[in-house]
Amino acid sequence: MTNDPLAKLDSFYEQVSSIMLSRQHPITGLLPASTAVTAHGDYTDAWVRDNVYSILAAWGLSLAYKRLDESAGRTILLEQSVVKLMRGLLMAMMRQSDKVEKFKQTQDPLDALHAKYDTKTGNPVVGDDEWGHLQIDATSLFLLMLAQMIASGLRIIFTLDEVNFIQNLVHYIGRAYRTADFGIWERGNKFNHGVTEINSSSVGMAKAALEAMNGFNLFGPGGGQASVVHTVPDEIARARITLESSLPAESLSKEIDAATLSIVGYPAFAVESEEIVERTINDVVNKLEGNYGCKRFLRDGHQTFIEDSHRLYYEPEELLQFENIECEWPLFYTYLLLYHLFRGNKKEAAAYREKIEKVLVEHDNNLLLPELYRVPQDLIDLERKNPNSQQREANENVPLVWAQSLFILGALIQDGMLNKSDIDPLGRYQKIGKQFGRRIQFSLLADSISVKQQLEEKGIKAETRDQVHPVVIHEATTLAEAFCQLGINHRLGLSGRPLRHLRGLATSTVYTIEGQRILFQPQFMNQHDFYLALDNAMLVERLKMILTYIHKQWDMPGRPLVVLIVNKRMINDEESSALLHFMDECREGFIGTTPIQLGRIADFLPTSGRERIDVLHNFTFPEIDEQPEHYSSFVLTRQKQV
Repeated sequence: MTNDPLAKLDSFYEQVSSIMLSRQHPITGLLPASTAVTAHGDYTDAWVRDNVYSILAAWGLSLAYKRLDESAGRTILLEQSVVKLMRGLLMAMMRQSDKVEKFKQTQDPLDALHAKYDTKTGNPVVGDDEWGHLQIDATSLFLLMLAQMIASGLRIIFTLDEVNFIQNLVHYIGRAYRTADFGIWERGNKFNHGVTEINSSSVGMAKAALEAMNGFNLFGPGGGQASVVHTVPDEIARARITLESSLPAESLSKEIDAATLSIVGYPAFAVESEEIVERTINDVVNKLEGNYGCKRFLRDGHQTFIEDSHRLYYEPEELLQFENIECEWPLFYTYLLLYHLFRGNKKEAAAYREKIEKVLVEHDNNLLLPELYRVPQDLIDLERKNPNSQQREANENVPLVWAQSLFILGALIQDGMLNKSDIDPLGRYQKIGKQFGRRIQFSLLADSISVKQQLEEKGIKAETRDQVHPVVIHEATTLAEAFCQLGINHRLGLSGRPLRHLRGLATSTVYTIEGQRILFQPQFMNQHDFYLALDNAMLVERLKMILTYIHKQWDMPGRPLVVLIVNKRMINDEESSALLHFMDECREGFIGTTPIQLGRIADFLPTSGRERIDVLHNFTFPEIDEQPEHYSSFVLTRQKQV
């Protein structure tokens, strides 16, 4: 191969032009997954996931040309092809704004955005109940790469209506940590019974998208505050907790799945724990890798010669017949190539490049990656007896454009045409090994002068609301109500974030909302709906749990700031000793193993995590009233049996 960088890029351009750009629809900008129509399906539709992955090669190539300051117009042509496709997907999804609005409330698979669209029109091609549409990873991948592409300099989002829609997509994926979906293979559980389950690959891609979108300006560096997207940090934390408890497994039914490569490596880099990342990679390689690629998961009968294409599912005991003859997908070699390139493992990356080149097939004068390799029917018995001993054959779906795109992306990096940061301008690959554990800043406020004096008599410094003015302190419920305004768009029929409680990370941030600086007490301190806040011992235990959670999960710039308002009852009550002991611990600098610093709000503001929100659609915070000194309470008693 020539050493001329421009000549190298031109050879890649010929591939991208013939494989991707020539298939891109001139009106919608969408790409068919393939031109193949087989017994396993019509691949001429535009899948959201396939489209995003398939255009990455054009995006990467445009960045490589830009590095060389290319002047033949190919840089712009490639960039605009990327913009055209991403906007085609955006338009297809915006036509389903009503489904986004419903799904936020119901989490019902029948209300989910469609997973594929007509390539020529961008309209749905199958009914809500005729496909496993609920695929959180596909919507999340679109959001993640939208942020990466805009960060690289592309202008994709044009109007505030589109900004509002993207904000609602963030709400749409926000509960991925608890949303069972059909997953990357569109089948739900392993047995394809149409039963949804929580999939690590979906949770991980959603986590990556939420992190990428947090505070991101969709209009680019020149955009104003109105085009900034906001996410709830606790939704990211809960996705992290879910991943750490589930990986390396994909789901309850799939103990290991090659789909997890997309979240521990490129493009998501959704897992910070190096140990979990390496364990997941090793499990995939040791249990699923073969001579032609990786199996999707164990006992996967899809497209094997003995599969009955007329059956949607098999019973668990029937899956044994597919053991050791599962199809192998070269696609996963490309994920492993990119993973090792980003990790700086040159030897391993070179090995996977060689493996990929061995499974390329000639097609239309190009060397391309097929969708999968399968065991010929007459060799099945021999392969079962001696796994990886028989020569496999490629299926007719050549190329799998998604796989070819990722291979080109890896080759551009490996050949020195791109830096890894070019296709990851947000620096997500630096997430691996990231450490948590910020010291918590803790401030006490007295709700009256008399309470302040009583605290000071006990050696505890506190401020009143007046003394911290113009900073205002509200209950967490008002912050949840404010978040409901994010993304409201009556023209699109979108209502913003559903009203849900916010957890400790969200309430430990200093907010500047429409010019006013506001702090919020933790949710459990809401006196109107959590009666246990009236029990000092319970309050302290709950507070300790929240502080531990915040310390372990805080990953934002600055430090968390937790505010507690102390009223007269809390220090006059017979059980006030629990609270006073807690305050003594704070002065010592640790609550258990959680580092904490007690001090004044004014001293903490410069080092605290911050968020600015300018557009709340005329929402106003309630006036601050003095808290009543006494609260009514109820005694729970066992009802007498009759």
